[in-house]
Amino acid sequence: MAEVWSGRLEKIGDCKWLLPKSYKSGMRTDGLIFADEEMLKQICSDRAPEQVANVACLPGIVGRSMAMPDIHWGYGFCIGGVAGFDVKNGIVSPGGVGYDINCGVRMLRTDLRLKDIENKLSELINALYENIPCGIGSKGKLRFSEHEIREVLVEGARWAQKKGLGWKEDILHTEEEGRLEGADPDRVSRRAMERGRPQLGSLGAGNHFLEIQIVEEIYEKEAANILGLESGQITVMIHTGSRGLGYQVCDDWVKSLVNALRKYHIDVPDRQLACAPIDSKEGKDYFAAMACAANYAWTNRQFIVHWVRESFERVLKKSAETLGMRQIYDVAHNIAKFEEHTVDGKKLKLCIHRKGATRAFGPGSPYIPEDYRSVGQPVLIPGDMGTNSYILLGTDKAMSETFGSTCHGAGRVMSRHKAISVTAGRYIKDELKEKGILVRAKEVKTLREEMPDAYKDVNKVVDIVDRAGISKKVAKLRPVGVVKG
Repeated sequence: MAEVWSGRLEKIGDCKWLLPKSYKSGMRTDGLIFADEEMLKQICSDRAPEQVANVACLPGIVGRSMAMPDIHWGYGFCIGGVAGFDVKNGIVSPGGVGYDINCGVRMLRTDLRLKDIENKLSELINALYENIPCGIGSKGKLRFSEHEIREVLVEGARWAQKKGLGWKEDILHTEEEGRLEGADPDRVSRRAMERGRPQLGSLGAGNHFLEIQIVEEIYEKEAANILGLESGQITVMIHTGSRGLGYQVCDDWVKSLVNALRKYHIDVPDRQLACAPIDSKEGKDYFAAMACAANYAWTNRQFIVHWVRESFERVLKKSAETLGMRQIYDVAHNIAKFEEHTVDGKKLKLCIHRKGATRAFGPGSPYIPEDYRSVGQPVLIPGDMGTNSYILLGTDKAMSETFGSTCHGAGRVMSRHKAISVTAGRYIKDELKEKGILVRAKEVKTLREEMPDAYKDVNKVVDIVDRAGISKKVAKLRPVGVVKG
């Protein structure tokens, strides 16, 4: 992947670049990349625009094949990719969702300020680390029967809430209310079940994290008030997904759908784009399995948010209600969903693939919580350890231009192997401590792999989507304490 992509892009607006369908034989539509000139150089350095062009070749694609500024090379689709497919003649592709199905972010606000916790910060971080299992292969602290796991895969986050793990308003403030319809556990392999069953209620490793953050800056005061945010406030961000179950679901179906390419005479420029018609048995079966993994991920984050509250209660000797630990929102980053969008004046039912991208529905949407409809859907953009995170809002422009989608984070610019190499002799934990950030991690290797320099500048990524109008900045957050796997 060292070769720089050298295709032609046309600037068509502020931070908008067109990849014309004339670029490559087989493209059914244009590509569209959101970036500024500086970031475009990074984007072309790993040839990710080629994957934007490849997605434009898929049957039934509607509108453009899109990529957000956090785009980088992925499996099949680029990470940061968005594409919509007509439900009548389009396809569904595991490569358009990714391996960590419904990797996503959940955010809690509190009534706390830094002065309320600074003497307890180390104790809080330790409590979170000890109360929430994390790390490669980590197992949850609860045990579930096969029957219970099957219920989780169908019911999603509501299953955990009904068991007393969380509040009812958590569900209302979760994308899809924490449950994607169409899930069928019979479409999930025995191996996926075996991997997922012990891991429910665990953070995992890699770029997943728990962060105690402080609201550093407010950009839209009225919107921030509606979300319950103000400057100087302590928040908690949870970033994790469907663990081994989601990975196995993707792996199983990527292999299976290679056969569907031959069966349905689908020609793709890259075998990693293995897919099936949405209305075929194979397409329906993959979606049913993917929905199970999505529901598992929402349940996983529901467990974790309960234990976050429990940890704060234990250390601060006050109830979560007294501490004001309300959930702002929970968003999915890797998912395929059936949505209705207006295209060329017509309402169409589409299968929207968002891979490393966030839903960003605008004001008035009936699919977002009633208390947020006047301002739009909250969009949660995580940084990583030493970098800022953001809360944005979806916009009308996103609805008309990107199927209500925006970026999902910073996006890697350095492989994990390279990050390990360039941090030889460095002590990332100490470097972060010098910045006022306490870190507790399962492995030193994870801190080196996930160091801030391994990612694009999240501030620039967010500025681009804000300038392009596909989401708008509400608040900037900085980490003060981090738990990594």
